[in-house]
This record gives sequence, C-alpha cells and structure tokens, in this order.
Amino acid sequence: MPSPRPTDDGGLDIRPFRAVRYAVSDTGDLSRVICPPYDVQDAARAQAPRHRPHHLSRLLYARPGEAAQQLARWLERGVLVREERPALYVYEQHSEGARLQRGVIGELDLLGDRVPVLPHEGVRERVVAQRAAHMAGVRAQLEPLLLGYRAPGPAPTALLDRIASGRPLVTAKDGEVTHSLWACADPVEQDAITAHLARGHALIADGHHRRAACLQLNTQQPDGPWRRTLALLVDQATHPLEVAAVHRVVPSLDAEKSARAAAEVARVEPLPRGPRPPRPGEIVIAGGGSAWSVTDPQPAPLARALAGRPDAWRALPVAVADHLLIEHTWSVPGLPGTIHHVHDITLATTSVAPPGHGVAVLLPAVAERTVRALADAGDLMPRKTTSFGPKPVAGLVLRIPE
Repeated sequence: MPSPRPTDDGGLDIRPFRAVRYAVSDTGDLSRVICPPYDVQDAARAQAPRHRPHHLSRLLYARPGEAAQQLARWLERGVLVREERPALYVYEQHSEGARLQRGVIGELDLLGDRVPVLPHEGVRERVVAQRAAHMAGVRAQLEPLLLGYRAPGPAPTALLDRIASGRPLVTAKDGEVTHSLWACADPVEQDAITAHLARGHALIADGHHRRAACLQLNTQQPDGPWRRTLALLVDQATHPLEVAAVHRVVPSLDAEKSARAAAEVARVEPLPRGPRPPRPGEIVIAGGGSAWSVTDPQPAPLARALAGRPDAWRALPVAVADHLLIEHTWSVPGLPGTIHHVHDITLATTSVAPPGHGVAVLLPAVAERTVRALADAGDLMPRKTTSFGPKPVAGLVLRIPE
C-alpha cells in the first residue's frame, strides 16, 4: 500500500520532554549499560552483558512482563531517574576525533493533520505485533527512531555548535565510537530548533517496525501516549547518513545448484577470485568457496516474480534477489529462520565458506536519493533493503510517558 504523502505545508512536530536517564553515580561508566539497537545486536553481544545488573539489554530483550518489573525496580532504586525539566538533546557520535553524526532527540508526533515522516521499507505484521506488545507491556520507548530530515532555510548550526561545545551531559563508548549527549532546556533555544524542524520532512532510516507498532498502539488506545515517539533527527544537509546494503544468507541452499538455477532466469558468470562486493545493479552469490555474478534478469520471469509490485522494483537488485531468485527460482519459503539478514559482507561470506553451509546473496547499497525518490512516490521498498548509519545506541535517553 502506498505511504501517505506529506503535504506542502507539513512539517516535523518535535517537542522537548522529561527524559529518563541512567544515574551515572549509580551505574558508573555508561559504556557498561548501553547497547546497539534491537535489530542490529547479534546473539553473542546480547548474551555478553548478562553479568551486568543494569545493562539495557535486560529490558530490551526480556519478555514484556519481566521487562516492566525490572524497569519499575530500577526507577524505584534510582538506577534510572527522570529529568526535572523538559529538554531536547543534542546527540553526537565521534570516532578518532572525527564527528560521524549529529542530531536532535525529542518527542516526535507521528500523526497530526500532516504526515511529514515517510517510511521506505515494508514491515512484517508479526514483528510489528511483537514490538507493540513489548512497548505496551513496558510502557516505555527504550531506543529512538533514526530519521534523516531535510528542511529549507538556514539550520540552527551555530546554536547546536554552541550547545555541543559545552561539557556533555553524558558520554559513553561502544567499540571505537564515542557517544555524547547535551541537554537543551532553554525555551528560546528549543523554539529555534523546533521552528527549523517544523519546516522539514523526514525519511525513516531505522525503526520501521517501531513506528508501525506506535501507530498500531495508537489505534488501539487513541488517548494513550503512542502518537508520539522517541526520535533522533539528523540533518541530511549537514550530517548525511550513510546507506549500506543488508545481505541475505540462506542456510538450506547448495551454492552450485543455486548458481545453475539462477542461470535459467539471469546472466550468471563465475568469479574466479571468489566473492567480492557487488557493483551497482549486480548481485553476487557465494558459497563453498565459490562465487558468481548475477546480472540482467530475464524480463518475463522478472515480471512474473514482481507481479503486483511497483514497476520501480525491477531496477532494484534486492527485489530481484528476494523475489526472482530466493522466492521463485530457489523456492525458499518465507518462514522465520529460513533467511538470515546480515549487515556485514565479511560475516555473510565467511558463514557460507565451508561447503554445505548455504548461500550468501550479496547486494549493492541503494543510493539515498533513490530511497527518497521511491518514498516520495509512495512506493515502499522490500524489507531489509537498507542499513542507514551510523545508528544511535540505546540507553542514553529513554522515553517513559508520564
């Protein structure tokens, strides 16, 4: 279904809020309690901090009832505290002294008379229901949506520079990246930031299922707190987010047989030197130490595989991979666990390097302008097409509706 288009007079409605944060005096180094976003953290990293009593993963990955009880205990004991004044938050990521990203965190209205927030990927209703159940059970938002926005007119760059020149409210490290947070509690400064954002439109970079969960909960509870969401908004003009591909790994397939089958519906050429990153418009399949280039899908099979889907999908390697190859040619059922979505190309290829361990389907990144053009036209891309980054960590600032 096409997404609602923003109107010409629409804009982003973001406001300050009384955030809930870790009490540094109680938890010590926040690097020990933050974690990557829910759908990025792998199983090993999710298990690693179990010995840390206040690690956010104890809320993020627990069942709703258990997470709610844990959250209530942390609030009662002062592990988490609510800010006295409503604030917006300037958030930055640095690595080796270089700024990777800067944005503003606040409460964003997802509804209203205008729809200035565009999704660009489809969602799975099962996952939406899971995220909605967790959000409603905990009655909190533990991580922000990531949105890239564009707005006409001058940005409040000097104001954000001045705020970020002071001592950070908190800092934490996740690997090689340092995360810093500053509070903006001055009403005049807040008005300058919100006025700029009120002229903008945003593309969801990360958090499609969380957004859909909020909308679902708001339908069920129209007077509840879910029409607004915790969000990080990044100015694409000053700090553009990078777009990477999300690769597929299909453990059940044989690489040689998959390459021969793909040759019946597209041009397939062996890559003697093994797997490599795909070029624009190309798919690379790998497994058992071998690799093949897949290009030029045949028009008739592609039309059948993409019947009823947007015409623009025919030029998207991810749509060719998901529907022409995986679904139609290789007959892989779309059941949980049959396809693994992997963000790292090296991890994808090494996981299938031993013979009999499946097939990796490597995809090129989609340009941000292509993503935005499709979203503006109301066309959603296939699930797990893009990986925008750098992504914010979870745990620096939480939203618990009052």
